[in-house]
Amino acid sequence: MNIWRWLTTPDPEPGFTRGKIIKLTVRVFLFAIFATLVGGLLRAVGLGPYLDTWWGTLLFVLLLYVPLARYLMVDTFAPSRVRGGRLGGGSKAPVNKAGQTSAERRKERNRYAGVRKSAPKGGRR
Repeated sequence: MNIWRWLTTPDPEPGFTRGKIIKLTVRVFLFAIFATLVGGLLRAVGLGPYLDTWWGTLLFVLLLYVPLARYLMVDTFAPSRVRGGRLGGGSKAPVNKAGQTSAERRKERNRYAGVRKSAPKGGRR
């Protein structure tokens, strides 16, 4: 199995299994190495004095940690929808709160398209 696919594919089982904890540990370890290398590279370029300020640290965290947060939390939350067969399921159409797919909503919306309304009942007084 490809190690990158193993790291980035969410586990469909709920809870923290042994394999999931190992994946999380490997991800955190790789992220720590990557963050250390990027910080060292920025210091080697000459940006060390800026990284030591509060705003430099804030920029470093926002530019590095926030985009990679999704990568780190692949197994933390259960996937809301199976899409495109990624977890072995078929492709599913998006469903709204009422349980209708977009095709059903479109069919219902167009059901009376072109039908003239009847005259008002009761008349005007």
